[in-house]
Amino acid sequence: MNYTKHNLSDTIVALATPPGIGAIGVIRLSGEDALRIVQKVFGGKDLTRQKSHTLHFGPILDDDGKILDEVLVSVFKAPHSYTGENTAEVSCHGSAYILREVLELFIKKGARLAQPGEFTLRAFLNGKMDLSQAEAVADLIASTSESGHSVAMRQMRGGFSHQIKKLREDLVNFASLIELELDFAEEDVEFANREELKKLVKNIDSLIQGLTQSFRLGNVIKNGVPTVIAGRPNAGKSTLLNALLNEERAIVSPIAGTTRDTVEEVLNINGVEFRLIDTAGIREAQDQIETIGVEKTMEKVRQAALLVYVFDVGEMKIDEVLADVSKLQRGDMQLLVVCNKMDTNPYFKSEWLTNPADPTIPEFFFSGERSNHASFVIHHSSLITLSALHGMNIPYLKEKLFDLAISEKVNLESPIVTNARHYEALQKASESLADVLRGLDEGVTSDFVAMDIRRALAFLGEILGEVSTEDLLGNIFSKFCIGK
Repeated sequence: MNYTKHNLSDTIVALATPPGIGAIGVIRLSGEDALRIVQKVFGGKDLTRQKSHTLHFGPILDDDGKILDEVLVSVFKAPHSYTGENTAEVSCHGSAYILREVLELFIKKGARLAQPGEFTLRAFLNGKMDLSQAEAVADLIASTSESGHSVAMRQMRGGFSHQIKKLREDLVNFASLIELELDFAEEDVEFANREELKKLVKNIDSLIQGLTQSFRLGNVIKNGVPTVIAGRPNAGKSTLLNALLNEERAIVSPIAGTTRDTVEEVLNINGVEFRLIDTAGIREAQDQIETIGVEKTMEKVRQAALLVYVFDVGEMKIDEVLADVSKLQRGDMQLLVVCNKMDTNPYFKSEWLTNPADPTIPEFFFSGERSNHASFVIHHSSLITLSALHGMNIPYLKEKLFDLAISEKVNLESPIVTNARHYEALQKASESLADVLRGLDEGVTSDFVAMDIRRALAFLGEILGEVSTEDLLGNIFSKFCIGK
């Protein structure tokens, strides 16, 4: 969004509620003339003379004096509003016709249609919130789980911002002393204690490292976990999906190759969303449609953060399982191997997959020479035995999924980084602080130390919007919905 395309002193208007039929639809206006524009068509009290944060009932009249609707107008006067400007919110009946007519009437009277995110952009530009809080507004609107809501709400209220501001303040105090030294360079004096500066930089960098490490957790909470259920035909993948969801979502059949396309559903475990993807069985395809299904399976596996590999303990051999998993697993992928249909083969032991070279394993459980497959093993923490058909161990499987996604203890009261832009800025700030420490150890001059500190401050400032560009703001606010 090019927010300079229109004058930011314009009065803007937009529908603030989702389109469609509902009991109520809210039209929001913001700008110096917001109340005067509404007053031109409002048949109730003079809104420009009313106190801020008051509600007023009355009709909306068109140019011919015809009543379009009876509405409730909320009055917010600058600077005590969301945007910091005069704001009116007109609650109409939810008819699409009424909302369209009233919206067009306000535009005719002098307002212009708001761009995506322009209300929140104005709130940021008017100092009502910093940039990280503004981004949290979008996260709050998009949140679909309790944990996602909690993190976004905390960030919108400034929890994350306060910590970044404190880090910057501590660094600015020392930076000012370094800058002062530059003014007295000819006198060769030091105002900043180098050892105290080292201690401060190390402490700040430690806090930044903690924030960057929280990004994995924050990304999981915000976006959910792409989780692929893969395996050979008739391994019980669809039955497992149904058992996890506790509903008959996927078609289950003893005929191999029943699942031809991916089936996607969302499973919420302890506030974390898992985007479960049931895939076509991995085998030599029997026809063109199944070929496409297998190709889709491999594509989804490559995109997955968590792979649930399912196999039938009554049909699959140890070397076959190990061969499949070794081909599917990536270095950055979490893995869970499900030994399914344990009720059909109680003699199978999952620990054999952790040590296939064990001479006590009966030859029956191998399809070939065991020595050819001993190089790849599966860690015992990645194994679980169950029977999807009978619901055996399904609660434990959910616990394992959650533990794999959230390796650390969840503390939603602590600042958590959920935004990739913030994560990158923190990483760059940390690199700049490393340069500061290196310079102090090597005894470089104050001007180079000051330059590295300025860079660190700039990267931290990017998070809050204290250092920003038109392109950055345009990219952020263009992702908002119109009316927010």
